[in-house]
Amino acid sequence: MSGVWVFKNGVVRLVENPGAEPLDGNRQGSSSARRKVLVHVPSNEVITCYEDLESKLLSLGWERYYDDPDLLQFHKRSTVHLISLPKDFNKFKSIHMYDIVVKNRNMFEVRDM
Repeated sequence: MSGVWVFKNGVVRLVENPGAEPLDGNRQGSSSARRKVLVHVPSNEVITCYEDLESKLLSLGWERYYDDPDLLQFHKRSTVHLISLPKDFNKFKSIHMYDIVVKNRNMFEVRDM
């Protein structure tokens, strides 16, 4: 990930696309900002729901964990990796997408929509 680190009011945050968001945090012009989507590379399919994502992850050897009722969690036996996602797909953000991409090289990518 690339971007600019912004320090304001004692808080540091990463702005991934500094041209799309003013540094003062005002999002009035955010309608022109592109939204990120997760794409399954082999099928070129945009992931639009957790059911689609789960089927792709299961085919890659990930197993679903049911320990936390507030999260969707997947673990791959042969690794120490754990993917934790918010239960509500509307809260699925780019940070979650990049986590999936890093743990599944060449299978997923994040694109601007």
